[in-house]
Amino acid sequence: MASFISWNCRGLRTRLDDLKSIISAYQPACVALQEIFLKRAMTMRVRGYNCLRRDVDGDTSPTGGAVAVRIHIHSLVTVCCVYLPPNDVVPQVDLNQLVSQLPASFILLGDFNGHSPLWGHDDTNSRGRQLEQLISDHCLCLLNNDEKTYFHAPTRTFPSLDLAICTPSLLPLLNFEVDQDLH
Repeated sequence: MASFISWNCRGLRTRLDDLKSIISAYQPACVALQEIFLKRAMTMRVRGYNCLRRDVDGDTSPTGGAVAVRIHIHSLVTVCCVYLPPNDVVPQVDLNQLVSQLPASFILLGDFNGHSPLWGHDDTNSRGRQLEQLISDHCLCLLNNDEKTYFHAPTRTFPSLDLAICTPSLLPLLNFEVDQDLH
C-alpha cells in the first residue's frame, strides 16, 4: 500500500522546505497536516497534490476539526485528518459521530492531544481515555507503537500526540513508522 504522512507543522511557513523534502523522500499517496495556521488568503501548492484545507479565520487560534478525502490506492480509502486542541473539551458523542460518518475503510491521522500508555505515555489524560473508548467502541486499530512523534522544545520531552488509527480491514496493509528526523 502507498504511504501516508501525518505531520503537525505548528506553523507551515517556516517548514515548507521540510515538507517538500519529506514528500520527495517518501512520495506519499496523501499528506495530512495539522496546525499549519493558513488563512484564506494564503496559498499553498505542492506539485502533484491537490490541497483540501480547513483554514483559520482572522487571528484566532486554530480550532479542532477534521477534513476527510477519499483516495484510490488498491481500493477506495478515506483519509481523515484530525486536530483536537489540547484545551478544548470534545464530547465523546462528537468523536463517535465523526467515526460513524466515515465510509467503511478509513484512516484517522492527526494531532489528538491525548495521553495514554497505549501509545507510549506514562500517564493517561481525559482525552486519552476518550480515544481509548473510541477505539474500543468502534473496534478500531491503533497503528502507533511506542515511537515518539513530537519533540516539545520548552519541556524537552518527546510526547506521542500524533496518532494513526484505522479500520480492521486496513490493518494488514499498513505499517506505522516515525521518521528519525521529527523535523
